[in-house]
Amino acid sequence: MAKPIQRMQRDERLSGGSGQVHIFGIRHLSPAGAFELRSYLDDIRPDIVLVEGPSDATEWIGQLTSRGVVPPVALLAYTEELPVQTLVFPLASYSPEYQAFVWAAEHGARAAFIDLPSDAAVMLHGLRTAESKDGEQPLEDKAARADGRRAYYGKQRLIYDKLAELSGEPDYEAYWERHFEHNTYPGAYREAIKEYSLQQRAMLEQEEWAFDPQEAAYNAIREAYMRRSIAQAIASGCPPERIVVVTGAHHVSALDLSLPAMSDQELRGLPRRSTKLTLMPYSYYKLSSHSGYGAGNAAPAYFELLWQCLHQGDLTKLPSLYLSAVAAHMRKEGTFRSTASVIEGVRLAESLASLHGGSLPTNKDLRDAAIVCLGFGELSAVAEALARTDIGTAIGSLPEGVSQTPIQDDLNRQLKRLKLDKYKTAVAADLELDLRENRRVKSAEAAFLDLHRSTFLHRLELLEIGFARKKRIRQDAATWAEHWVLQWSPEAEIQAVETVMKGETIELAAAFAIKELLEHCADIREASRIIRLACECELPEAREQARQELQRLSVEAGSTAHLADAAGELSVLMRYGDLRKADTSALLPLLQQLFLRAALLLVDAAACSDEAAGELVAAMSKLNSIAQDHFEQVDDELWLRQLHALASRDDRNAKLSGFAFALLMERNQVANDQIAREVSRRLSPGIPAELGAGWFEGMSMRNRYALLSRAALWEQLDLYIRSLEDADFHRSLVFLRRAFGSFQAGEKALVAEMLGDLWGVGGQEAGELLQQPLSEEERGKLDELNDFDFGDL
Repeated sequence: MAKPIQRMQRDERLSGGSGQVHIFGIRHLSPAGAFELRSYLDDIRPDIVLVEGPSDATEWIGQLTSRGVVPPVALLAYTEELPVQTLVFPLASYSPEYQAFVWAAEHGARAAFIDLPSDAAVMLHGLRTAESKDGEQPLEDKAARADGRRAYYGKQRLIYDKLAELSGEPDYEAYWERHFEHNTYPGAYREAIKEYSLQQRAMLEQEEWAFDPQEAAYNAIREAYMRRSIAQAIASGCPPERIVVVTGAHHVSALDLSLPAMSDQELRGLPRRSTKLTLMPYSYYKLSSHSGYGAGNAAPAYFELLWQCLHQGDLTKLPSLYLSAVAAHMRKEGTFRSTASVIEGVRLAESLASLHGGSLPTNKDLRDAAIVCLGFGELSAVAEALARTDIGTAIGSLPEGVSQTPIQDDLNRQLKRLKLDKYKTAVAADLELDLRENRRVKSAEAAFLDLHRSTFLHRLELLEIGFARKKRIRQDAATWAEHWVLQWSPEAEIQAVETVMKGETIELAAAFAIKELLEHCADIREASRIIRLACECELPEAREQARQELQRLSVEAGSTAHLADAAGELSVLMRYGDLRKADTSALLPLLQQLFLRAALLLVDAAACSDEAAGELVAAMSKLNSIAQDHFEQVDDELWLRQLHALASRDDRNAKLSGFAFALLMERNQVANDQIAREVSRRLSPGIPAELGAGWFEGMSMRNRYALLSRAALWEQLDLYIRSLEDADFHRSLVFLRRAFGSFQAGEKALVAEMLGDLWGVGGQEAGELLQQPLSEEERGKLDELNDFDFGDL
């Protein structure tokens, strides 16, 4: 009899009997819990409402409930020193914690958080989620922390799956909704949570597969601290029966004040990292379990709809409202479904609920009904509509004056100044920018609005704030037009908060980020890229620092490819720098120096393998473009001499010699008779097949239509092919096939016409012959080419 009596006494203490605090257990995102909690608070009329959450965030509760705050929002704790660690405490309008704060504000009660302060919580949470099967990983290792989180939530999911299995439900969400969210009988939710807490903790203690000693220790520390906070509230002079504690379902049975509270000595022994707190908008997607949020639910927007139905006093409207919303989203996408289909869906959902002994359909029942009646059995037909109805695209907002970090304030000011605040949505939107002056407006600010937008967005991209993503074009194709994709997310807000360590404004943080890049820069290509970043971000001092670093590194640079890449970056800046109102004159001497060294090193660098030749081909293209774009500033005559030297060398990579010859032809530096002689020399029986074909491959990589206009070249190629023995022909085909494989269809057609004329047949007839299906023998030869061992060359 002792255990039943003790349990009855414990239940009395937890229920808030005479002289005891009132404990109300909830799920973090539970509309029924929020609705029942408000009714409970109306009955108890407490003087103090204590809520599970970081105790040092109590002063922020007033701002959470201030006018203009639109949930979902979140409290964010972040460490004051690098590496930045964060903890997020998100709230929806239907979160029981948020409604507790609203009720307290409406009734003049005091509200406070009672969980571990953020400086201790961030450390303990990090230690908990950084654990892996191989032992502890350093907190700085983000990948290790991610693995730890996955392991932790995976264990948690096993427990939830077991509960669903025991209840006969398909998953935990359906179990929770049917047994808690739909249980609207007065007091039933709170009593069910009490029993749930006792049985869940008993299962964790009895089942070895469910017990996690690290998680148990973490919860024990938190619960001891919460008991301490409750005891302090009582010691402040408030009678216990005038206190309501709102806590997660798991902790209800552990907040018995007969259990020991955390002592002063234990509190002092907790590991800590100094933290700061801020508020931030949040989104329904981040609240959902689909984002990886372990305390989320699968359908935040659906539960918002459930919350509205509870307020209207009629939960039976939920199925028809839900399926009507799905049908409406399908209509917006051009897929129409009748009202009759919606009605049939509601009936099917209600029948599915009855099969599970439920009074109302769960979200799972409604989704199944939507797939059958609106998608005609195909999930793909309703997938997007279901996602919008279940998760939604809502993002919360905070009014001006609500305390945030300086960089958040600056970010919001800049978004408003640049008329980008309308893009602060969860739906991706395209933004086309024209960096040129708009002469149709009156003010200077409006005339260069897109230029200022570009600068701001480049700064955000540099800081890795994921609001803006630039669609990339070729590196050398700089232009006055930019194309950005803008999409807001809570991650972007967190990333903005994390950059407060670098500066209190976006501009200062971007300058600091450039400085960090320069401190770790050991490559001239990276230094030149940093110069371009500084220019795009309109940071002239940082650009000068990067120029000096590039100047220093270029003294010892000996790679033609690296020098060409760096020179290419400077060339782009000098050609288009005036669009950004940037003075690039200081870059000219550096461009000349880089170009000169790259040109002088070219011939020696060309003594390389085919594998390395690819990088040099790109470098030669860049240097040739620089020589043409800046012919008055760089030594173009030197460049042409280097190309002639490389084109004539037989002891250099054949592909590179061919490519140099192609560049000379493109620039009209060789006559037709010279072309015929060089082709004849390179493609002659005395030259190894791989060298001749490799040379032709290099030559065909540039300006092919100019090549196609030179009949002498194709005559020589035809004679060369005819002269080869079978073995050499086989070897040359490997390279020739690679060269012609990159030709476009139109180019191949012109080649066919040219060869047809050489063979004495019409071009059309030659094309038809070349397009005929391969014979079995030819296919076999092709397979041999595919298996060709280049190591034999």
